[in-house]
Amino acid sequence: MLNLSSLNPQQRQAVETLRGPVLILAGAGTGKTRVITYRIAHLIEHGVSPENILAVTFTNKAAREMQERVLKLVPRKPRNNGSSERKAERPTICTFHSLCVRILRQHIEKLGYKRNFVIYDETEQLGVVKKILAHISVKKEKPDAAAILSWISRYKNRSDREGFATNPDVRALADHILPRYESALRACNAVDFDDLILLTLQLFAEHQDALAACREKYQYVMVDEYQDTNGAQFNLVHSLASKHRNLCVVGDDDQSIYGWRGAEIANLLEMEKDYPEVKVIKLEQNYRSTTTILKAANAIIKNNLRRRGKNLWSNKGQGPKITLHTFSDDEAEARTFVEQIEYARSTNRTPWSEHAILFRTNMQSRALETALRQASVPYHLIGGQSFFDRREIRDFLAYLKMLLNPNDDVSLLRIANVPARGLSDVTMERLLAASQERKCSVFGAMKNPVVTATFQANARGAIERFVDLVEGTRNRLQQDPGMRAQGALRSWGCEFLEQIGYFNELKRSEKTAEAGESRIRNLKDLIGSFEDEKHDSDTPMDRLERFLEEVTLDTERETEDEGPSDAVTLITMHSCKGLEFPHVYIVGLEEGLLPHSRSKEEGTLDEERRLFYVAITRAMQTLNISYCLARKKYGQPIACHPSTFLKELPGELVEHADEKAKQPVTADAGKARFDALRAAIDAL
Repeated sequence: MLNLSSLNPQQRQAVETLRGPVLILAGAGTGKTRVITYRIAHLIEHGVSPENILAVTFTNKAAREMQERVLKLVPRKPRNNGSSERKAERPTICTFHSLCVRILRQHIEKLGYKRNFVIYDETEQLGVVKKILAHISVKKEKPDAAAILSWISRYKNRSDREGFATNPDVRALADHILPRYESALRACNAVDFDDLILLTLQLFAEHQDALAACREKYQYVMVDEYQDTNGAQFNLVHSLASKHRNLCVVGDDDQSIYGWRGAEIANLLEMEKDYPEVKVIKLEQNYRSTTTILKAANAIIKNNLRRRGKNLWSNKGQGPKITLHTFSDDEAEARTFVEQIEYARSTNRTPWSEHAILFRTNMQSRALETALRQASVPYHLIGGQSFFDRREIRDFLAYLKMLLNPNDDVSLLRIANVPARGLSDVTMERLLAASQERKCSVFGAMKNPVVTATFQANARGAIERFVDLVEGTRNRLQQDPGMRAQGALRSWGCEFLEQIGYFNELKRSEKTAEAGESRIRNLKDLIGSFEDEKHDSDTPMDRLERFLEEVTLDTERETEDEGPSDAVTLITMHSCKGLEFPHVYIVGLEEGLLPHSRSKEEGTLDEERRLFYVAITRAMQTLNISYCLARKKYGQPIACHPSTFLKELPGELVEHADEKAKQPVTADAGKARFDALRAAIDAL
């Protein structure tokens, strides 16, 4: 029997409301993950088959955490042989993209694709766009491929594409490029992240049998972080849930901070349009922060008029006041906060890991990193280079993708001459041109004797040897019975890289032997993760395909365990949602930074305020905020003005810190200084 006694009344109501549409407004720190997992377990306890339950979230980390919690709440069912079996009891808990991959692997042939389609990540997408740009003439300055790709992605995910406006020059170019981009992906039997959802919607629109099967399977649908859904994700959820109408969405409009990447807050604010009978439940008891921090957050966010009203409260006690610092420049800001962190560690033994410094833009991290290094304080910069962005990892993944699908031009072009094997840039450009002329893949052109006959003997020999390598390796993976043995793929991976000379290439190309060995260790670590999960009927190709899916979809895998365990966290405000820290420092409360300079012209001031609200509500015990009178840009000090958001903080919750003494001034003097600051902001 599931014990619900640990839930507060609102949480319990959310857990026990099992049927019909439900909107759970879960304020920051109110235990939404607990509610979601208990609700899934409660559904199962009340006779709903786990196979009929779907919970969708935005990250693989969140999905794994939910799955683990549900398995702890749902008792194992004994099998006939006396052992316990959990796998059959598992509901589907995954990301939007993982869900669509599952559906498309079953049905994508109805749309003209092969089931072994590959998923292009951002780097591979950029490669496609750059190839297209190289073959079209542009009179003006060479366009930015990243800007084009960003436009394409936002356009695809809009619910109202006709109303989507952007830079007219970029739009005109993107309109011209989009058909070529989609054609290039299709020719390689490839899709991008946006296509995963859009193709699933196309499948549902054109093949009612596939839609009916999915609706029958997923009769109870839950969506986490609903305020972050875009138009395509909304349409996907609505397609699945509109028949049974057992849709439960969990979200907080006050934490909607991703409008710049397509999130549509109206999905949450206007849920009654599609589900008039929706039951709205508010979670307002915060289990994270002190009353002072929550009062400040409530005071800030109430200035946004278009929102569903909530008022966070806590039993954590009043807690210390928020400390506001004024610094001469960003170097003084960084140095002072590092000194405070070190003082807390030396006097109170506060671990470094309990401190986080939050900032609006990546450029603000420079001064902070410098100060931390000078003080020999370990830190973890969230948003640094991903493990999967390393050159050697991308090369190997390209080899795997090309072996699974030789028609994947982007992957083949990346590794055709890595390591060098006589396939020069000139040779590859001629092969690419031949493939475009014959409307086939580059590998298809390589296998065409009419094409290869046009090359000199050396180049022709290199092409033939490459084709033999690819086909020979594919045949071994598909037909060699020894490749099905435990650990065979791991052995093959290292053997393959040794055979083609890639390990030697790494040793040769790096400046030091240690650097080359480090890259080889990275590859061996990756190869060591092969075959973590396999089934009796799997072929080696099946396991490689599943491995590549996991790597491509799991966008945050690389950040979970990186860096020292006890380290200060440096993180942007956009990356901090969902996290919490005992001691938080928010730097750069200045006009142009927060709110960002673009917010006035783009009409996103409310979202900037929500970003400040999210940053405040990461703090559990203490909160320090600061602004500078000047900040360096390109080595030169630029005058700064305090953020207009500062005047929205209640004066009684804030005390000023004297920069020289590093101690708070008296309460009366602090209030006087704060009132003077608000007057100065009003005068700007």
